[in-house]
Amino acid sequence: MSSMPTNPIQALLAQTSLERNLFTSTSRYYGMDTETLTTATGTTIIYVKRRFLPSTDSFQLLQLHAVVQGERLDNIAAKLLGDPELFWRIADANGAMRPEDLVAVVGRQLKITLPQGITGSAL
Repeated sequence: MSSMPTNPIQALLAQTSLERNLFTSTSRYYGMDTETLTTATGTTIIYVKRRFLPSTDSFQLLQLHAVVQGERLDNIAAKLLGDPELFWRIADANGAMRPEDLVAVVGRQLKITLPQGITGSAL
């Protein structure tokens, strides 16, 4: 006999083909699978599977942005993408494992792109 979840939302989702997603559609972790680990003491830990940087070739360039003194990636994302939490899109498009490195050099040209896999013409 299978057990039905006690949370009404989880119970509803269990009856459909809909998947529960822990992250918003603007998150770098949206659509990522999770894993469960049970420790020796019985504690259950749910974690997001490892995320790999996408190929920089999978982005459609919109414009280049030259870094100026004191600029932060979240401020660039807010100005050019409309949301400071989208800083990770700039990091992905520029192949950065450490986003803060992108603004360390004044004058560096950052690729500002459409989301990964979306194609179109520059504005």
